[in-house]
Amino acid sequence: MKTLQLSKAQARRFLLAHQSLLPPRSLQGKTGIVDFVRKVNCVQFDPIDVTGRNHELVLQARVRDFSTPLLYEALYEERRLVDGFDKNLCIYPMEDWPFFRRIREAYLRDFENRAHPVLEASAAVRQEIEKRGPLCSSDIDLGQNVRWPWGMTRLSRATMEAMYFWGELIVHHKVGVRKYYDLAERHVPPEILSAPEPHPSDGDYLDWRIHRRIGSVGLLANRGVDAWLGIEGTQKHSRSESILRLTTDGRLREVEVEGFEEPLYMRSEDEPTLNLALKERAGEDRAAVLAPLDNLIWDRRLVSDLFGFNYTWEVYTPAAKRRYGYYVLPVLYGDRFVARFEPVRDRKSKTMIVKNWWWEENVERDDGELRLALHECLEAFRTFLRCDAMRVEDAPLKAGLSWLEG
Repeated sequence: MKTLQLSKAQARRFLLAHQSLLPPRSLQGKTGIVDFVRKVNCVQFDPIDVTGRNHELVLQARVRDFSTPLLYEALYEERRLVDGFDKNLCIYPMEDWPFFRRIREAYLRDFENRAHPVLEASAAVRQEIEKRGPLCSSDIDLGQNVRWPWGMTRLSRATMEAMYFWGELIVHHKVGVRKYYDLAERHVPPEILSAPEPHPSDGDYLDWRIHRRIGSVGLLANRGVDAWLGIEGTQKHSRSESILRLTTDGRLREVEVEGFEEPLYMRSEDEPTLNLALKERAGEDRAAVLAPLDNLIWDRRLVSDLFGFNYTWEVYTPAAKRRYGYYVLPVLYGDRFVARFEPVRDRKSKTMIVKNWWWEENVERDDGELRLALHECLEAFRTFLRCDAMRVEDAPLKAGLSWLEG
């Protein structure tokens, strides 16, 4: 199949269109939430909440008037989505549950091989949930602490998490970050719960994971970046073999982008999106606040090469070594990144505070259309945070951003 040739501008537009960011906030309601997750396969979860958690930030950039209750309806009432492991902890479509059967079975074998205490305790946990309904770990006292990946923890917590890992339990609902578990068989449709492994051979399974992950971003190169995290056992050589099979059978297209030494790859099924993105643009550019672990920036090297935007999430960087701040978010305008900023939510006063703002180079800061788009974007972000007001924190910053509060 012929290699596609794209300019950087064309590749940017395709990526943004694939990520439902051309323009931002163009999706609507629960249908928009579910459709987007199905389109990109998964959205990464992270528990840190400064101005929303990562999955919420991802969705508010795409879905007009997004709210967490809407997402929770799709997750925990309608069960169209499910919490699970893909690229780390993620949200993915319920119909994908059978494809991760081998991961759940591998977790169970690992606990069995180590004769871990959670195996024996799981019977007691199951009995309690059968009798009492959905529970969190503090609802059961098994009277013991055990070693867990992040240190010592209560046996009840470890057991519930282990049963979740191997698929016996499912997250029933959350209160903040506290998970309440129930039996998977009560909520996963029977035909999905009992479905056999769709890809019994290792090669077919890896091909599915590689194809799926490329679709989670839109374009990816075969190099060691965080975008490939969570695909067990994959190295560059195994990805190369898989990509060769996928391009040979037509499921992937090779893409050459101007100035790139390595080829990129896209799913063949995404060519209609590419063709639409390459048509003449219509309408005004919009702006969006992106998540720190947004699908668009899973490959930070690609974002640097394609958009000229270098972003590092510094939340785990010691304060003295941070270049920007603790929870700094990228700001997209049209097909380029124009700034990054550090917002904070004051829950008591219901105010969104802009602590810091850093413009990218060569941005025309007095551009009226840019200012209008940023003001609209930040007003939407303030609404998402359920804040009544927005203010810039210090005087020097306020002088340069007075239009934000206007």
